[in-house]
Amino acid sequence: MPLPRRHQVLGDSTRAWITLGGWALGALGGTVALVAWGFDGAGARAAASQVWSPFILVAGLLLIGLVADEDGLFAATGHRLATLAPNGFALFAGAAMTIAVVTALLNLDTSVVFLTPVLVYAARSRGQGEVALLAACLLLSNAASTLLPGSNLTNLIVLGHLHLSGGQFLAHMALPWTVSVLLTGSVIAWAERRPLRTGTPAPAAAGVGPGPPTEAAPVTGRLGGVGVLAATVLVLALRSPALPVAGVGVVVIAIRLARGRERFDRVTEVLGLPVLIGLFGIAVALGTLGRAWSGPATLLSHLDGVGTAAVAAGSTVLVNNLPAASLLAARVPPHPFALLVGLDIGPNLFVTGSLAWILWWRTIRTSGSTAPVARTIGLGLVTVPLSMAAALAMLAVTGSL
Repeated sequence: MPLPRRHQVLGDSTRAWITLGGWALGALGGTVALVAWGFDGAGARAAASQVWSPFILVAGLLLIGLVADEDGLFAATGHRLATLAPNGFALFAGAAMTIAVVTALLNLDTSVVFLTPVLVYAARSRGQGEVALLAACLLLSNAASTLLPGSNLTNLIVLGHLHLSGGQFLAHMALPWTVSVLLTGSVIAWAERRPLRTGTPAPAAAGVGPGPPTEAAPVTGRLGGVGVLAATVLVLALRSPALPVAGVGVVVIAIRLARGRERFDRVTEVLGLPVLIGLFGIAVALGTLGRAWSGPATLLSHLDGVGTAAVAAGSTVLVNNLPAASLLAARVPPHPFALLVGLDIGPNLFVTGSLAWILWWRTIRTSGSTAPVARTIGLGLVTVPLSMAAALAMLAVTGSL
């Protein structure tokens, strides 16, 4: 039974609602950005100059991720997980490692879009741990998004004040990233230990899960691998990798389109431009507000690193982590790395926390499964305090708090 390399087609009504919601968000973002521009043109320009590069970067990473997916890179990984893992816990550990690495290199949104259907397959073929793997895909994608600038758009928004290269950022965040990933994964594995113990020790017979009963899809090309490698090098080496990475994404997807091996509607669906535009507009509006109103900056100036992370985590639940980053980092934050811990890990608290929640739900629907939203929220409420505390402790150890 092969891994699903393409998502199943959504029903017409579901697709219509998703499309309508995306355009509604885009219209809202455009409207509030125009209002902000009319209120304070200089502040809006400054906010736009701070937040444009993260959105360009994630668009490039999504394009590269699409090509890597079509080349079978993610499918091959999932197949090996499903066939080689001796038990459910080994399957979960391999999936967690894959999620963390893909998130770090290709952004958390790329992780939830392309790994979710792979994990649905892996769980169904083993008959165990579907909720554990799906919850891990989202919660670990958020928790693992602190390692590199491109791992999360919020990192780049805050980095506008820090002027660090990817390697310098990595040096600050490697230990916090490690403990947050280990704690998040451990809590999920413990909470879901019973389902992970049950099931077959090897892939089930044909007919379980999506796809016809044939061999797993092989890696069919190297273009996706080249794109991933190029993006990784650019993110690590450059202080402003957005345009170069986007250029790589455009080149690899253009090659795929020219060869007739990709559909333009698939590209636009993966990019989700209305949603990106809407979030960009909201981020510009809140960034303008943060420049005109000293309230957020004053609040942060009176908080230590722990308080900063707590306020950031709460803000992601209220307004989403991207607009929250634009508002809280409109002026130079006194504890930038603690701020990022809250902005990156905090979204695991609730569905409003990050764009990844929306993409995760949508992708699970396209894979013919049901998103375990309530269970994932419950796990997030446990993992967030623990992983944030551990990450902040590591920042204190390295002197970055």
